[in-house]
Amino acid sequence: MRIAELIQRWKKKAPSNTLVRTYTASLPLRDAARIEALHLMYPDCTESQLMADLIHAALDELEVAMPYVPGQRVIAEDDYGDPIYEDLGPTPQFYSLSHEILRKLTLAQSGPRVSD
Repeated sequence: MRIAELIQRWKKKAPSNTLVRTYTASLPLRDAARIEALHLMYPDCTESQLMADLIHAALDELEVAMPYVPGQRVIAEDDYGDPIYEDLGPTPQFYSLSHEILRKLTLAQSGPRVSD
């Protein structure tokens, strides 16, 4: 999700059915005032929902902004037959870590499985 899409989302806020994890954050007063202003503008959204949406959009944009650092190893070819080199930048590590942590968090929240 892009930051620019949030206002449209907040205008027609649909309840979210995704699993969540609660965090506590301390905000500078200027940011807290802006969150509260958004809450007044979009009262169907809680302050927590607004912050979650903002963080989600910021993380999506952060992923896109991570620098690509080409390695020596060719991992594929593009549509024109040009080589695509492995990425030695932070993106692969970020993806790997976030997927592993998501798997662990999902297992922890779903609890122990009972076999038949």
